Amino acid sequence: MNLNEWLNNEVPTIAKNLETIHGTHFQVENTIGFAGAEKIYRILRDFRFALFPCVCESVSGDEVRLNVMIGNKLRTSALDLRDLIEKVYISEDKQLTADVAQQKANDVVMTLVNQFPTIREMLQTDVQAAYNGDPATTSHEEILLSYPSIEAITIHRISHELYKAGVPVIPRIMSEYAHQLTGIDIHPGATIGEYFFIDHGTGVVIGETCTIGSHVKIYQGVTLGAKNFPLDENGNPIKGIKRHPNIEDNVVIYAGATILGGKTTIGANSTIGGNVWLTHSVPADSKVYNAPPTPNIAK
Repeated sequence: MNLNEWLNNEVPTIAKNLETIHGTHFQVENTIGFAGAEKIYRILRDFRFALFPCVCESVSGDEVRLNVMIGNKLRTSALDLRDLIEKVYISEDKQLTADVAQQKANDVVMTLVNQFPTIREMLQTDVQAAYNGDPATTSHEEILLSYPSIEAITIHRISHELYKAGVPVIPRIMSEYAHQLTGIDIHPGATIGEYFFIDHGTGVVIGETCTIGSHVKIYQGVTLGAKNFPLDENGNPIKGIKRHPNIEDNVVIYAGATILGGKTTIGANSTIGGNVWLTHSVPADSKVYNAPPTPNIAK
């Protein structure tokens, strides 16, 4: 059989098998799909413009024109986000009517966008933390345009609000988009205070039930993770329990440190050294570090 014969005779059967397998696990008409994920990426870009106009895009300094542009970005993105949230609600709850799903989605979107001024003020503290915490930077604009920490925390502060509202799927798509862009993996469930800065950023992982206070600085390669995964009687991970650590105010965590466990708390004003492995709490004002290496001097 040549390729053309195979394409005509065999591929339709393979396609049908793939369709059947997929259909047993997903209802195609009720999922947002990859097209929906791409739309979420566009929504995030438009939200970023609304939060940081003039920095994200070249626009006229005319105040009226700028107000119109911000408003248009918010209107279009709010409608697109509403449609996606409505669809995931119906996908998650087959008993939900379209009207009820749309009203729930309307409420979530209105609540989110109403919080944008507060989110913007919080993000300004993150920009200031980066400026205060990195002697290499020269301006706030440089931070907004080139620091992965600000990209990641901007998306996180949006996705976290949707997570708190109980929106399925979409907050995780947002957080994974930030992960793709920056190498920083923050679960949308993590609670993060103001003046938060991740220096360099690559390889940072912050788990779902992690709580982080204010004025916290983290370096690359830090993991704030789970120590283990308690299982139910069927051997499945138990969900909805506290699994990740608490980081109190004014803590610095250096590169490569791993802090695990829902009962682990890093007390305020502490410093955690590079490559430290911690599965227990430390009190406020602690300095935790590995023993310095002993040089082997050749004789």
